Amino acid sequence: MTQTVIKPGTLSGSITLPGDKSISHRSLILNSIAVGRSEVVGLSAGDDVMSTLKCLRALGVGIEPNEWEGTYTIEGRDSNLREPGGVLDSGNSGTTMRLLSGVLASQTFTSTLTGDNSLRSRPMARVIQPLKLMGAAIKGARSDSLPPLKIWGRPLKGIEYAMGVASAQVKSAIILAALSAEGDTVIHQPALSRDHTERMVNAMGGHVEVDGLTLIVHPSPLSAIPARIPGDMSAAAFWIVAALCHRDARVMLRGVGLNPSRTGMLDVVRAMGAEITLEAVRDEGGEPVADISVTSSDLSAVEIGGDIIPNIIDEIPILAVAACFANGTTVIRDASELRFKESDRLHATVTELTQLGAKLEETPDGMVVHGTGKLAGGVCSSHGDHRLAMTLAVAGLLCERSVTIKKADSVRISYPEFWEHLRELSNGGVS
Repeated sequence: MTQTVIKPGTLSGSITLPGDKSISHRSLILNSIAVGRSEVVGLSAGDDVMSTLKCLRALGVGIEPNEWEGTYTIEGRDSNLREPGGVLDSGNSGTTMRLLSGVLASQTFTSTLTGDNSLRSRPMARVIQPLKLMGAAIKGARSDSLPPLKIWGRPLKGIEYAMGVASAQVKSAIILAALSAEGDTVIHQPALSRDHTERMVNAMGGHVEVDGLTLIVHPSPLSAIPARIPGDMSAAAFWIVAALCHRDARVMLRGVGLNPSRTGMLDVVRAMGAEITLEAVRDEGGEPVADISVTSSDLSAVEIGGDIIPNIIDEIPILAVAACFANGTTVIRDASELRFKESDRLHATVTELTQLGAKLEETPDGMVVHGTGKLAGGVCSSHGDHRLAMTLAVAGLLCERSVTIKKADSVRISYPEFWEHLRELSNGGVS
């Protein structure tokens, strides 16, 4: 699918974002291995989350849609999943594969997790290594780290483990395995990453102690709880940058999750000079939520690196667009993790924004962006990466000429409503 985006005269309106993808995955998985029935409201309809849902159904979990869109009832199985009748397909979702690896490692049966061509090229060693130390029998198809992953379920034991890279997915896989292990598991993080799993486990009666960068997971059963999924901050990031960089913009984003481990993007753009207001700040389902008002702003270059990177890893491509419109040179570093996403996001972002007239250079762990205050336009490709497709679409709202994006349908992986919302905010702007 190809989409063409044209710069609108104004960018304005109010939208409600899809449910947070990270929280959606975890709500499905944790309620599936809990005791009791739960209702989840506002679940993301993206392909990634639906991959998790389908895998859990194949493992015997009753998950049924209700009358309202995005609302599902889950019948928890108390960690006693059913042996699947075939291979479990994670689609394009690394989150599905990594988190379910932690769950399946302690089951009483053998299972196999696979995915699409993109996912099968993404190394899983960072998950495999700690799970093996816990006693798991798990093997990749190639080099012992690439999917498909075959997992022979067996009893696990608690371990003390120092993570080499801050990763919410790896941390969550270890936590999920540790819940049914013998003895406590201690996890040392090199930096903070998203903490949705810890929050939800504790809300469900589990016990994860948090002491700075150290987590102690005490094995415990979980009790199912209802969940209301807040709007996805990673999805909000695209419209925040679009509004900041467009010369005539006023956008309201309703019900966005403000988990402290997800708001680094707001910290970065505020440091650049963004005019952003949080309204109706509230708590929903244990997560802070607010409406975000964004208006056109004059931005200045910053340096982005260090401990904030795990907090903003998904937002770096769209922050590169913001840097194109900032005064000065922005340096992004410590982001080599982006080379192992749905695409090599560092290389793809630099390549495709250059196609549109940006002035930037790729570095081993990031990029250097020279702000020029404008982009020209042209033809580009998403490389089949949903976040790059949306980044290029936002660039299209800001370019002097139209932008044509190849493989634009990849947005369905995380944000199926993206093109509809773009039309709403731009009063057309896409063909």
